[in-house]
Amino acid sequence: MSLDAVMADTLRDVVDWDDYARAIGELASSYVAPPTEVSEHAAPGPRGPVRVRVYRPVDAATDAPGLLWVHGGGFTAGDIDMAESDVVARELVARAGAVVASVDYRLAGPETRFPAPLEDVEAAWTWLTVHARDFGIDPSRLCLGGCSAGGNLAAATALRLTDREGRRPAALVLGYPLLHFPVPAIDIDGMDDLPDILRFRPARNDEVLRDYVGRVDNPPVDAMPGNRAPFGLPHTLLALSEMDELRGSGELFARQLREAGIPVQVEVAEGMPHGHLNIPPVDALPEVARTLDAIANVLAATRR
Repeated sequence: MSLDAVMADTLRDVVDWDDYARAIGELASSYVAPPTEVSEHAAPGPRGPVRVRVYRPVDAATDAPGLLWVHGGGFTAGDIDMAESDVVARELVARAGAVVASVDYRLAGPETRFPAPLEDVEAAWTWLTVHARDFGIDPSRLCLGGCSAGGNLAAATALRLTDREGRRPAALVLGYPLLHFPVPAIDIDGMDDLPDILRFRPARNDEVLRDYVGRVDNPPVDAMPGNRAPFGLPHTLLALSEMDELRGSGELFARQLREAGIPVQVEVAEGMPHGHLNIPPVDALPEVARTLDAIANVLAATRR
Protein backbone atom coordinates (compact mmCIF):
# COMPACT_ATOMS: atom_id res chain seq x y z
CA MET A 1 0.00 0.00 0.00
CA SER A 2 1.10 3.55 -0.62
CA LEU A 3 -0.26 7.06 -0.51
CA ASP A 4 -2.26 8.01 -3.59
CA ALA A 5 0.04 9.82 -6.03
CA VAL A 6 -2.26 12.84 -6.34
CA MET A 7 -2.52 13.11 -2.57
CA ALA A 8 1.25 12.77 -2.19
CA ASP A 9 1.77 15.68 -4.57
CA THR A 10 -0.98 17.74 -2.91
CA LEU A 11 0.39 17.20 0.60
CA ARG A 12 4.09 17.58 -0.24
CA ASP A 13 4.49 21.05 1.34
CA VAL A 14 1.73 20.79 3.96
CA VAL A 15 2.82 21.47 7.52
CA ASP A 16 -0.24 22.95 9.25
CA TRP A 17 -3.98 23.18 8.71
CA ASP A 18 -3.71 26.45 6.80
CA ASP A 19 -1.37 24.74 4.34
CA TYR A 20 -3.80 21.84 4.11
CA ALA A 21 -6.76 24.11 3.38
CA ARG A 22 -4.84 25.91 0.62
CA ALA A 23 -3.63 22.66 -0.95
CA ILE A 24 -7.06 21.02 -0.93
CA GLY A 25 -8.63 24.24 -2.20
CA GLU A 26 -6.32 24.19 -5.22
CA LEU A 27 -6.93 20.49 -5.82
CA ALA A 28 -10.71 20.89 -5.71
CA SER A 29 -10.94 24.30 -7.39
CA SER A 30 -13.07 22.90 -10.22
CA TYR A 31 -15.65 21.31 -7.90
CA VAL A 32 -19.24 22.53 -8.16
CA ALA A 33 -21.67 21.33 -5.51
CA PRO A 34 -25.02 19.91 -6.65
CA PRO A 35 -28.11 22.06 -5.98
CA THR A 36 -29.96 21.49 -2.72
CA GLU A 37 -32.53 23.23 -0.55
CA VAL A 38 -30.94 24.27 2.76
CA SER A 39 -32.63 25.43 5.96
CA GLU A 40 -31.39 26.25 9.46
CA HIS A 41 -33.01 24.97 12.66
CA ALA A 42 -32.46 24.73 16.41
CA ALA A 43 -33.06 21.50 18.30
CA PRO A 44 -33.74 21.75 22.05
CA GLY A 45 -30.96 20.17 24.10
CA PRO A 46 -30.05 19.75 27.76
CA ARG A 47 -27.38 22.45 27.45
CA GLY A 48 -29.34 24.80 25.24
CA PRO A 49 -30.32 24.90 21.55
CA VAL A 50 -28.35 22.78 19.09
CA ARG A 51 -27.92 24.13 15.58
CA VAL A 52 -29.02 21.75 12.84
CA ARG A 53 -28.74 22.43 9.10
CA VAL A 54 -31.08 20.42 6.88
CA TYR A 55 -30.31 19.67 3.22
CA ARG A 56 -33.14 18.47 0.96
CA PRO A 57 -33.52 17.57 -2.70
CA VAL A 58 -34.91 20.42 -4.78
CA ASP A 59 -37.81 18.14 -5.75
CA ALA A 60 -38.22 16.46 -2.39
CA ALA A 61 -40.15 13.23 -2.01
CA THR A 62 -42.31 12.40 0.99
CA ASP A 63 -40.66 9.08 1.80
CA ALA A 64 -36.96 9.89 1.40
CA PRO A 65 -34.18 8.27 3.40
CA GLY A 66 -32.79 10.54 6.10
CA LEU A 67 -29.41 10.90 7.74
CA LEU A 68 -28.26 12.75 10.82
CA TRP A 69 -24.62 13.53 10.00
CA VAL A 70 -21.87 14.41 12.48
CA HIS A 71 -18.62 16.09 11.41
CA GLY A 72 -15.18 15.28 12.78
CA GLY A 73 -12.37 17.41 14.16
CA GLY A 74 -10.96 15.59 17.18
CA PHE A 75 -13.94 16.75 19.31
CA THR A 76 -12.35 20.22 19.57
CA ALA A 77 -12.53 21.56 16.00
CA GLY A 78 -14.63 21.46 12.86
CA ASP A 79 -18.07 22.81 12.04
CA ILE A 80 -20.97 22.26 9.66
CA ASP A 81 -19.36 24.46 7.01
CA MET A 82 -16.37 22.14 6.52
CA ALA A 83 -16.40 19.93 3.44
CA GLU A 84 -16.73 16.78 5.55
CA SER A 85 -20.10 18.15 6.65
CA ASP A 86 -21.41 20.53 3.97
CA VAL A 87 -20.08 18.86 0.81
CA VAL A 88 -20.89 15.36 2.05
CA ALA A 89 -24.45 16.43 2.84
CA ARG A 90 -24.98 17.99 -0.60
CA GLU A 91 -23.50 14.97 -2.35
CA LEU A 92 -25.68 12.51 -0.46
CA VAL A 93 -28.77 14.53 -1.29
CA ALA A 94 -27.83 14.27 -4.97
CA ARG A 95 -26.63 10.65 -4.96
CA ALA A 96 -29.30 9.07 -2.75
CA GLY A 97 -32.24 11.48 -2.88
CA ALA A 98 -31.75 11.68 0.87
CA VAL A 99 -32.51 14.40 3.38
CA VAL A 100 -29.38 15.11 5.44
CA ALA A 101 -29.34 16.97 8.75
CA SER A 102 -25.92 18.14 9.87
CA VAL A 103 -25.51 18.80 13.59
CA ASP A 104 -23.32 21.63 14.91
CA TYR A 105 -22.56 20.08 18.30
CA ARG A 106 -20.68 21.89 21.05
CA LEU A 107 -16.95 21.39 20.72
CA ALA A 108 -14.93 20.07 23.63
CA GLY A 109 -12.76 22.47 25.59
CA PRO A 110 -11.80 23.34 29.15
CA GLU A 111 -15.41 24.25 30.01
CA THR A 112 -17.15 21.80 27.68
CA ARG A 113 -16.09 18.20 27.98
CA PHE A 114 -17.78 14.82 27.65
CA PRO A 115 -20.71 14.24 27.55
CA ALA A 116 -21.68 17.67 26.15
CA PRO A 117 -20.95 16.93 22.44
CA LEU A 118 -22.67 13.54 22.75
CA GLU A 119 -25.72 15.04 24.42
CA ASP A 120 -26.02 17.54 21.56
CA VAL A 121 -25.97 14.78 18.95
CA GLU A 122 -28.53 12.75 20.87
CA ALA A 123 -30.74 15.85 21.18
CA ALA A 124 -30.47 16.49 17.43
CA TRP A 125 -31.42 12.87 16.74
CA THR A 126 -34.48 13.08 19.00
CA TRP A 127 -35.55 16.33 17.31
CA LEU A 128 -35.10 14.87 13.84
CA THR A 129 -37.17 11.77 14.65
CA VAL A 130 -40.03 14.04 15.74
CA HIS A 131 -39.81 16.26 12.66
CA ALA A 132 -38.81 13.65 10.07
CA ARG A 133 -42.05 13.81 8.09
CA ASP A 134 -41.92 17.61 8.07
CA PHE A 135 -38.78 17.29 5.92
CA GLY A 136 -40.11 14.49 3.71
CA ILE A 137 -38.23 11.72 5.54
CA ASP A 138 -39.77 8.30 6.02
CA PRO A 139 -39.04 7.81 9.76
CA SER A 140 -38.33 4.13 9.20
CA ARG A 141 -35.50 5.14 6.83
CA LEU A 142 -33.74 7.53 9.20
CA CYS A 143 -30.02 6.74 9.57
CA LEU A 144 -27.18 8.06 11.71
CA GLY A 145 -23.53 8.62 10.85
CA GLY A 146 -20.42 10.71 11.03
CA CYS A 147 -16.69 10.89 10.40
CA SER A 148 -13.71 10.56 12.74
CA ALA A 149 -14.75 12.05 16.11
CA GLY A 150 -18.20 12.40 14.55
CA GLY A 151 -18.20 8.65 13.91
CA ASN A 152 -17.47 8.16 17.60
CA LEU A 153 -20.41 10.40 18.54
CA ALA A 154 -22.72 8.67 16.06
CA ALA A 155 -21.83 5.19 17.36
CA ALA A 156 -22.16 6.29 20.99
CA THR A 157 -25.55 7.86 20.27
CA ALA A 158 -26.76 4.67 18.58
CA LEU A 159 -25.70 2.62 21.59
CA ARG A 160 -27.43 5.05 23.97
CA LEU A 161 -30.61 4.72 21.93
CA THR A 162 -30.39 0.95 22.25
CA ASP A 163 -29.88 1.18 26.00
CA ARG A 164 -32.82 3.55 26.42
CA GLU A 165 -35.08 1.82 23.89
CA GLY A 166 -35.23 4.96 21.77
CA ARG A 167 -35.83 5.00 18.01
CA ARG A 168 -32.89 3.15 16.52
CA PRO A 169 -31.39 4.29 13.23
CA ALA A 170 -32.16 2.20 10.17
CA ALA A 171 -28.42 2.05 9.46
CA LEU A 172 -25.19 3.38 10.93
CA VAL A 173 -22.50 5.00 8.74
CA LEU A 174 -19.06 5.52 10.27
CA GLY A 175 -16.28 7.22 8.33
CA TYR A 176 -12.74 6.48 9.60
CA PRO A 177 -13.98 6.59 13.22
CA LEU A 178 -12.09 6.79 16.51
CA LEU A 179 -13.92 4.19 18.60
CA HIS A 180 -11.36 2.63 20.95
CA PHE A 181 -8.81 3.64 23.53
CA PRO A 182 -6.08 2.59 23.25
CA VAL A 183 -6.33 2.61 19.47
CA PRO A 184 -5.41 -0.83 18.06
CA ALA A 185 -1.97 -0.61 16.46
CA ILE A 186 -1.54 -1.60 12.80
CA ASP A 187 1.46 -1.51 10.48
CA ILE A 188 1.03 0.72 7.42
CA ASP A 189 3.89 1.23 5.00
CA GLY A 190 4.38 4.75 3.70
CA MET A 191 2.91 6.69 6.61
CA ASP A 192 6.01 8.87 6.78
CA ASP A 193 4.84 10.45 3.50
CA LEU A 194 2.02 12.14 5.39
CA PRO A 195 2.25 15.44 7.29
CA ASP A 196 2.02 15.16 11.07
CA ILE A 197 -1.44 16.76 11.13
CA LEU A 198 -2.82 13.63 9.41
CA ARG A 199 -1.08 11.16 11.73
CA PHE A 200 -2.59 9.45 14.78
CA ARG A 201 0.34 8.27 16.85
CA PRO A 202 -0.32 7.21 20.48
CA ALA A 203 0.63 10.60 21.91
CA ARG A 204 -1.90 12.35 19.71
CA ASN A 205 -4.61 9.86 20.62
CA ASP A 206 -3.89 10.59 24.28
CA GLU A 207 -4.29 14.30 23.54
CA VAL A 208 -7.62 13.77 21.77
CA LEU A 209 -9.05 11.79 24.68
CA ARG A 210 -7.68 14.25 27.22
CA ASP A 211 -9.33 17.13 25.34
CA TYR A 212 -12.66 15.29 25.18
CA VAL A 213 -12.86 13.60 28.56
CA GLY A 214 -10.23 15.39 30.63
CA ARG A 215 -8.14 12.28 31.30
CA VAL A 216 -6.78 9.14 29.66
CA ASP A 217 -7.35 6.66 32.48
CA ASN A 218 -10.59 4.67 32.58
CA PRO A 219 -12.59 6.73 30.05
CA PRO A 220 -16.41 6.52 30.32
CA VAL A 221 -17.79 3.76 28.15
CA ASP A 222 -19.87 6.22 26.10
CA ALA A 223 -16.72 8.23 25.32
CA MET A 224 -15.11 5.31 23.46
CA PRO A 225 -18.04 3.18 22.23
CA GLY A 226 -15.79 0.49 20.76
CA ASN A 227 -14.81 -0.42 24.31
CA ARG A 228 -18.25 -1.91 24.95
CA ALA A 229 -20.29 -4.67 23.34
CA PRO A 230 -22.13 -3.39 20.23
CA PHE A 231 -25.31 -5.42 20.69
CA GLY A 232 -28.43 -3.81 19.28
CA LEU A 233 -26.78 -1.76 16.55
CA PRO A 234 -28.25 -1.79 13.03
CA HIS A 235 -26.53 -2.61 9.74
CA THR A 236 -23.29 -0.63 9.77
CA LEU A 237 -21.05 0.72 7.04
CA LEU A 238 -17.43 1.39 7.99
CA ALA A 239 -15.87 3.68 5.38
CA LEU A 240 -12.16 3.66 6.23
CA SER A 241 -9.06 5.37 4.87
CA GLU A 242 -6.23 3.00 3.94
CA MET A 243 -3.39 5.35 4.96
CA ASP A 244 -4.73 6.04 8.45
CA GLU A 245 -3.59 4.74 11.85
CA LEU A 246 -7.23 4.94 13.00
CA ARG A 247 -8.06 2.22 10.48
CA GLY A 248 -7.19 -0.24 13.24
CA SER A 249 -10.12 1.03 15.29
CA GLY A 250 -12.55 0.67 12.38
CA GLU A 251 -11.32 -2.82 11.56
CA LEU A 252 -11.61 -3.97 15.17
CA PHE A 253 -15.14 -2.58 15.37
CA ALA A 254 -16.06 -4.52 12.23
CA ARG A 255 -14.92 -7.72 13.95
CA GLN A 256 -16.88 -6.82 17.07
CA LEU A 257 -20.02 -6.23 15.02
CA ARG A 258 -19.67 -9.53 13.16
CA GLU A 259 -19.21 -11.46 16.41
CA ALA A 260 -22.38 -9.78 17.74
CA GLY A 261 -24.28 -10.94 14.64
CA ILE A 262 -24.70 -7.44 13.22
CA PRO A 263 -24.45 -7.00 9.43
CA VAL A 264 -21.39 -4.91 8.61
CA GLN A 265 -19.89 -3.61 5.38
CA VAL A 266 -16.30 -2.37 5.22
CA GLU A 267 -15.10 -0.08 2.44
CA VAL A 268 -11.46 1.02 2.41
CA ALA A 269 -10.50 4.03 0.29
CA GLU A 270 -7.23 2.95 -1.29
CA GLY A 271 -4.29 5.30 -0.88
CA MET A 272 -6.36 7.84 1.04
CA PRO A 273 -5.29 9.46 4.31
CA HIS A 274 -7.49 10.10 7.31
CA GLY A 275 -10.24 12.60 6.53
CA HIS A 276 -10.60 11.88 2.84
CA LEU A 277 -14.27 12.93 2.93
CA ASN A 278 -13.06 16.41 3.81
CA ILE A 279 -12.00 16.63 0.15
CA PRO A 280 -14.70 17.35 -2.46
CA PRO A 281 -15.14 14.58 -5.04
CA VAL A 282 -13.01 15.49 -8.04
CA ASP A 283 -11.98 13.30 -10.96
CA ALA A 284 -8.38 13.18 -9.73
CA LEU A 285 -9.46 11.35 -6.56
CA PRO A 286 -12.03 8.67 -7.52
CA GLU A 287 -11.86 7.05 -4.07
CA VAL A 288 -13.69 10.02 -2.55
CA ALA A 289 -16.61 9.54 -4.93
CA ARG A 290 -16.52 5.79 -4.35
CA THR A 291 -16.93 6.33 -0.60
CA LEU A 292 -19.81 8.74 -1.15
CA ASP A 293 -21.50 6.21 -3.42
CA ALA A 294 -21.11 3.51 -0.77
CA ILE A 295 -22.85 5.72 1.79
CA ALA A 296 -25.56 6.68 -0.71
CA ASN A 297 -26.21 3.00 -1.43
CA VAL A 298 -26.71 2.27 2.27
CA LEU A 299 -29.23 5.11 2.52
CA ALA A 300 -31.09 4.01 -0.59
CA ALA A 301 -31.25 0.40 0.63
CA THR A 302 -33.25 1.36 3.72
CA ARG A 303 -36.49 1.19 1.70
CA ARG A 304 -38.75 -1.44 3.21
